[in-house]
Amino acid sequence: MTVQEKIQQLREELHKHNHSYYVLDSPTISDYEFDIKLKELQQLEDENPEFFDPNSPTQRVGGEVTKNFETVTHKHRMYSLDNSYSKEDLLDWEKRIQKILGTDQIEYTCELKYDGASINLTYEKGQFVQAVTRGDGFQGDNVTTNIRTIKSIPLLPNSDFVADFEMRGEIILPLEGFRKMNEERIANDEEPYRNPRNTASGSLKLQDSAEVAKRPLDCLLYQLVTRERKYASHFESLEAARKVGFKIPDTIVLAKSIEEVLDFVKKWDVKRHTLPYETDGVVVKVNSFQQQDELGYTSKAPRWAIAYKFKAEQVSTVLNEITYQVGRTGAITPVANLEPVQLAGTIVKRASLHNADQIEKLDVRVGDTVFVEKGGEIIPKIVGVDLIKRPEDSVPTQYAIHCPECHTELVRTEGDAKHYCPNEFGCAPQITGRIKHFISRKAMDIDGLGGETVDLLRKEGLIKNYADLYDLTVEQVIPLERMAEKSAQNMIEGIEKSKEIPFEKVLFALGIRFVGETVAKKLAKHFKSIDNLMNADFETLISVDEIGDRIAQSIIDFSNDLGNIELVNRLKSYGVQLEVSAESLEGQTDKLAGKVFVVSGVFHQMSRNELKKAIEDNGGKVSSSISKKTTYIVAGDNMGPSKLTKAESLGIPIISEQDFIDMI
Repeated sequence: MTVQEKIQQLREELHKHNHSYYVLDSPTISDYEFDIKLKELQQLEDENPEFFDPNSPTQRVGGEVTKNFETVTHKHRMYSLDNSYSKEDLLDWEKRIQKILGTDQIEYTCELKYDGASINLTYEKGQFVQAVTRGDGFQGDNVTTNIRTIKSIPLLPNSDFVADFEMRGEIILPLEGFRKMNEERIANDEEPYRNPRNTASGSLKLQDSAEVAKRPLDCLLYQLVTRERKYASHFESLEAARKVGFKIPDTIVLAKSIEEVLDFVKKWDVKRHTLPYETDGVVVKVNSFQQQDELGYTSKAPRWAIAYKFKAEQVSTVLNEITYQVGRTGAITPVANLEPVQLAGTIVKRASLHNADQIEKLDVRVGDTVFVEKGGEIIPKIVGVDLIKRPEDSVPTQYAIHCPECHTELVRTEGDAKHYCPNEFGCAPQITGRIKHFISRKAMDIDGLGGETVDLLRKEGLIKNYADLYDLTVEQVIPLERMAEKSAQNMIEGIEKSKEIPFEKVLFALGIRFVGETVAKKLAKHFKSIDNLMNADFETLISVDEIGDRIAQSIIDFSNDLGNIELVNRLKSYGVQLEVSAESLEGQTDKLAGKVFVVSGVFHQMSRNELKKAIEDNGGKVSSSISKKTTYIVAGDNMGPSKLTKAESLGIPIISEQDFIDMI
């Protein structure tokens, strides 16, 4: 046997032992025997560096140091999930998807919602190549070196699987491992970690991968993402992934009805406390990939999945003070400052009170003992008052009249839940908030410029608004605190590069009230330029699909403000993209203007997403359900029978994929 063959044999053997120990929980050799084989392999690799392989079992011990984690754009967006908190929420969700699919023949998968750090693992030609954190769903941090150290993640899955794919899952810290870590920290007079979730998440960003290797991290996987259609359903793909070495939890079940889903929820709401790791709910998914395709996505979440959250933990504590925060739009948010209390593994000192109506409804007062829970177990909120413990000298809360920052009198328009500070261009949190929104990832995505630097630039008088960013020079920025020449150069280059950001993102970056990401895309697509948008009257604005009175009035208010007109003109002069580029307009027509399409079934010449894009690029609208407003149904193979019946009863023309291609 050659040295290379011996190295390969040892690698394969150790991969199998790793899988047996960390995934199947049934070790096939002793720890001592494993260590002897690993040392033998390490020595052979050291003596023969030409046979180095990043996926060798020896690389799991770590040692590589990462100073800065590279930002990577996800090939397939990592969406968040819509939440539900009751049986009624789940039944309403089922009704919505039945309406879109036109059938009640739907199978579901039920999975526990693991409380850890989301991760996306990329495999090419059957080999592990990259691990990226969820980040904001569009892009995350490359933590490949650290993820290699987690022994339950296969580096070379069994070949009987798809070749190029992504596996998504959750990096968790099992409760027993977390307990042992804290025992060691306490023994060393160190502060114990607060909870397993934050510790797991923080572990992924440790600079030394050898330190990550020491932590008992695990990875539970729950989704295969691939262009290959080898499997017909989500459950089938997970079972196949389990067979080739991925750690798929055995708690996942296939449910034939929503009643079986509710039984699963009821069972695990009690049984979850016996699990070796933390879980905060159940994820329910439509099982069929074809039905998932048909349901598609909203701007934030898949329509084919929903998270059921177990009832949040609740504690009581004393409300010491109510303070007020100012957002970038001038919205005022009251904040409860609490006597510190432990809640769901973290120390809570502050909680949201939402608005004046909520304070009045709960009759919350300073000095009250209040009940606090984590809304969706993320943001703490006050849900009630213990009136028995209310002090005798208690007085009702008087909501703030003036802005806590600039002391301008607050305003509240009829029908609006919040109070606002109208001092848009003179109130510090609004100024910095708008600039921070402008530079954020989903907006102008300016590298080298963060929130702290924005605060510093404003305090130093270098910027008063987002247009001022484009006047900054390296020489002005270098003297700032903690700013080296390279950092200053990166910031100015990042600002310059932002001039290439497309119009729809610039429109979102402007921070017009009620104009979020999705609305900005619709407006950019319809009006094509900022001039067309700002010159549009109320009637023209509300004629755009999904643009209501409130959004239209907000755009008009923005467009009539002299300060905003000046800012937009300055952005134009710097070369920021304030109209749809010629490249984007290429291939776009109005051939389908005014027509509404429903896309249903399996297609062969175009993917479902390509079909939808082609409809929109030619001025048409895509709808998820059939109604009297539907102009055509583009039908592929296996179109739902009830959809067909509904289309026929309404007299809606059904066209084929080829008919549609001919149409455009």
